Amino acid sequence: MCNYCGCRDFPLIGRLSAEHESISDAAGRLRSAVHRGDPDALRALDELLALLAPHTAVEEDGLFAELRAEGSLAEAVARLCAEHRDIHDVLGSVDRAAPDWPAVLAALDRLHRHIDNEEHGLFPAAVIALPIPAWDRITVPTD
Repeated sequence: MCNYCGCRDFPLIGRLSAEHESISDAAGRLRSAVHRGDPDALRALDELLALLAPHTAVEEDGLFAELRAEGSLAEAVARLCAEHRDIHDVLGSVDRAAPDWPAVLAALDRLHRHIDNEEHGLFPAAVIALPIPAWDRITVPTD
């Protein structure tokens, strides 16, 4: 995760980055369970999905909405939203009777790249692109 540009000092970015760490850890547990043939892999999948859904909603309804309105990063936001849909579609539609683990592992690879793109590309760029009033409009959800 990004620790060098200061973007985590923005409360929303700090929260999303912390969630990325939790999501990455959960994805790692799922990957390990799949590779071991662990019957608890489906539980690991459920744990990952439980983290992804609210995280994606916060990104898309908060930060991404402001970036779309600002305009300069709209194409990047559209691509990231498409990646969200792709990853959620694959992970959320796993056949529990006969899971397609290779498809899940490929989605986890895409998730890893997606998080990296947000952490090292979009988040630092958002800090530069968005004016302070935009940050004031974005609410940081509390747990």
